[in-house]
Amino acid sequence: MKSIGLRFALWLCLGLIGVSGLIPTSVSGAEKPNIVLIISDDQAWTDYGFMGHDLIQTPHLDKLAEQSVLFRRGYVPTALCRPSLMTLATGQYAHWHGVTGNDPSPKYAERNSDLYKARRAQLISYIEKFDTLPELLGEQGYLSHQSGKWWEGKYSHGGFTHGMTRGFPEPGGRHGDDGLKIGREGLKPIRDFVGHAVEEEKPFFLWYAPFLPHTPHTPPERLFNKYKDKVTSPHVARYYAMCEWFDETCGELLGIIDENEVRDNTLVIYVTDNGWIQNPARGGYGPRSKQTPYEGGIRTPIMFNWPKTLKAADRPELVSSIDLVPTILAAAGARQPHGLPGLNLMSSLGSGEKIQRKRIFGEGFAHDIADIEKPEASLLYRWTIEGRWKLLLTYDGEVNRYQTTHPRSEKRPQLFDLIADPTETNNLAGQHPELVKRLAGHIQNWYPITERKTLTKYE
Repeated sequence: MKSIGLRFALWLCLGLIGVSGLIPTSVSGAEKPNIVLIISDDQAWTDYGFMGHDLIQTPHLDKLAEQSVLFRRGYVPTALCRPSLMTLATGQYAHWHGVTGNDPSPKYAERNSDLYKARRAQLISYIEKFDTLPELLGEQGYLSHQSGKWWEGKYSHGGFTHGMTRGFPEPGGRHGDDGLKIGREGLKPIRDFVGHAVEEEKPFFLWYAPFLPHTPHTPPERLFNKYKDKVTSPHVARYYAMCEWFDETCGELLGIIDENEVRDNTLVIYVTDNGWIQNPARGGYGPRSKQTPYEGGIRTPIMFNWPKTLKAADRPELVSSIDLVPTILAAAGARQPHGLPGLNLMSSLGSGEKIQRKRIFGEGFAHDIADIEKPEASLLYRWTIEGRWKLLLTYDGEVNRYQTTHPRSEKRPQLFDLIADPTETNNLAGQHPELVKRLAGHIQNWYPITERKTLTKYE
């Protein structure tokens, strides 16, 4: 290891010192951190102890949050798992990477027909247009392991050196197949991989995207019993128990890192793929939840933990999962592909300096993709958040059966003050027409559309 003095001199020469911290925007080979990306699956931003939930217990994530640079106002650009995960793999928005939904619409090709299979294969091929996160880390000597949710074919198709998912066209290959066993059936594949990487003296990247707390909500009986008498709905109790079960697996994962004595040089990042609000009457989700651009669909805590390198802090700024790829690449000293839309947050994470960005953006598409070559055909929403203000615009893209629990009942522009009204109950668009027009202009500049129409005018 380099001495502190040598490290300081190196960073000074490269011009990479934060104003009030010693965090480089990239690192040299001997200092490359291991990267652990924890991705919760279908969990509301409120459903953690550290986020203030009065019943759900998440002690392992609470501890991680306490030790991390925590952003409580984190977001994903798309509130559906496959496009959200594709963003984490490529660093691109869904309208650019092309995987806007989970599946091609069976309305235009019968499911399992040759045409339908060809469209599935074409969707999977879109990842080949990009340098993926595991590929870019691989250029720096990283070994990488995929577990949990993964839609884009076999794990190696995304650039992982190791993994669990067989993927389409293998029988049962869709959204993770064998990889979905992780967490629910223990973490042995991860334990074996980390041991191998440490033995090989290689930096490693873990993609931990377990099928948790995602349905089926089948928690251990001991956890269901813990919550069943605290709420009136067994469906809610099972979901709460799933959140704690997921937390337990995160504790086990971090324990594996500790056991291998590499925690100090491991960057752990936490994010959720999309939100979830449990329907108390049945096993599914409620309105303004998954697949919608409301806070219940897109908001998530995002945290960065790198012991002895990042000082714990509770940060107020807006961050997006679009920022994770450039930030991880910077931490690893890896190549940054041209045109990544997200921000490299490394300097700000280390120095505590305010992130220099005025607004974040996102979009929403139908679950089933009407036209796999034209994202606008399935466009339902575009949105932006600027400070306390959030503007949602609704579009006439094709809706399918998966939108029946939350149809586009509000067709007007929707403007919310998220600080005063975090549950988005009071639409202020009519009171601030100039603000609506200005924010709508920023949305159009970010993602220009030509074919879809808003359901009502905002001008």
